Amino acid sequence: MQYSFAERTKSMLASPLHFMRSLTTRDSFISFAEELPAEELFPLSSLEAAAAAVISKSPAALQYGDPQGYLPLREWLCNNFKQTKQMELEASQILLTTGSQQAVDLLARVYVEQGDPVLVEHPTSPGFLQILRMQGAVIVPVEGDTEGISTEHLLEQTEKFRPKLLLVSPNFTNPTGVLWSPERRKAVLDICRKRNILIVEDNAYGDLHFGGMTEKEFYNKYPSLFSLDEAGQGGQVLYIGSFSKTVVPALRTGWAAGNKVIIDAMVMAKQLADWQSSHFNQCLLHYLLEYSAFDIHEHIQMLNREYQTRLKLMTELLKRPAWKNTSYNVPEGGMFIWVKLPDGLDSALLLKCALDKGAAFLPGTLCYANGEGRENIRLNFTHPGRDELLLGMNLIGEAISEFTARS
Repeated sequence: MQYSFAERTKSMLASPLHFMRSLTTRDSFISFAEELPAEELFPLSSLEAAAAAVISKSPAALQYGDPQGYLPLREWLCNNFKQTKQMELEASQILLTTGSQQAVDLLARVYVEQGDPVLVEHPTSPGFLQILRMQGAVIVPVEGDTEGISTEHLLEQTEKFRPKLLLVSPNFTNPTGVLWSPERRKAVLDICRKRNILIVEDNAYGDLHFGGMTEKEFYNKYPSLFSLDEAGQGGQVLYIGSFSKTVVPALRTGWAAGNKVIIDAMVMAKQLADWQSSHFNQCLLHYLLEYSAFDIHEHIQMLNREYQTRLKLMTELLKRPAWKNTSYNVPEGGMFIWVKLPDGLDSALLLKCALDKGAAFLPGTLCYANGEGRENIRLNFTHPGRDELLLGMNLIGEAISEFTARS
């Protein structure tokens, strides 16, 4: 049988991510490539108790549920957003999704037509790029700096392409780790508001910050675009996130929060995609957050202390001789360090050598819409344990030394 796949699937099928994920099942393999939290920090006993309680007390949790998501969990999110993020929402403005990436996919289905220009950070999340390509969007990159995306370039691109959508991650941008300044957030929101450009604000990494601030203190200093938009009532921003980085990924519970008109359209797309995300997982998560001894705020503080330690270790390892001609900025949170390789070193070729040694990273080309990024790599510092960090960085360092010795 000769299969005839749609043209838009070619880049997806050729992605090296699928190959690298197959390698991670090997015990000796160390991956810095993926967006993984540390499983040894998962709240296993609390999850086990919550699962048992939900099953024993509410067999209906194993039944089909509301396509928009478990109402008590949506109400918990509304309360949490109000207390920690200065956001005013009703449960009807939230859709629970299978992770935050599905939120982007559902919005693209109902909002982006073939050939529509869509603005993205340059570089940006590989997942965002795959979704937009599958939808047939024209991907328009917007340059940035250490303060966030450039307002000057944003204005240029909006005048040239007349886009109707902008995808951004102001808190520890994937892959660069940039934390947008408050001033840049307000300026970008103002530009998009005046030009009727819907902003998708991905806050997958915002709770992972290392400055010692509480969640409320952090979001007071770095307010979300959503909260700046009339505390979320302006309708200019769709706010997405998930519990994957702060509780566990396997519960596959994320959200999209925004104007009810957009949420209602996404709910319809959700029903076509998979009817609903796991009702049981949502009930379990709500019980964990609302009724158990588990305190998510204390848990996040613990994660931030440990991840900050791992980040410090990785930055120390980046000072070793094999890495001496690389450059990078140390992020204030998130999950990644974005590294510029020595001049002339191609990240795709380096990856092949590193894979042979038993280690992986994300090549920068996967984060650009136009094939740039050969001189960059993304390193995840949250998943590998401290021994794995040491060994994996040494293995990639060996690969860099072998390449630079040839030049």
